[in-house]
Amino acid sequence: MIRLRIDELLEEKGKTKYWLAKKTDIDYHALSKLASGKTVSIRFDTIEKLSEALNVEISELFKKE
Repeated sequence: MIRLRIDELLEEKGKTKYWLAKKTDIDYHALSKLASGKTVSIRFDTIEKLSEALNVEISELFKKE
């Protein structure tokens, strides 16, 4: 299974999901679902927004479990 590392990256950077939602203009509830793995798909533009806001390579957003 592949999951997003949103919570881990936010913790490393000392930021919150609320900050990320504002920075990316992604709905907070949608972002929470992404972070908790309760979604089955993600748009490419969302991946790009997350990568830019967290200042990480796209590959760093994902983890295979």
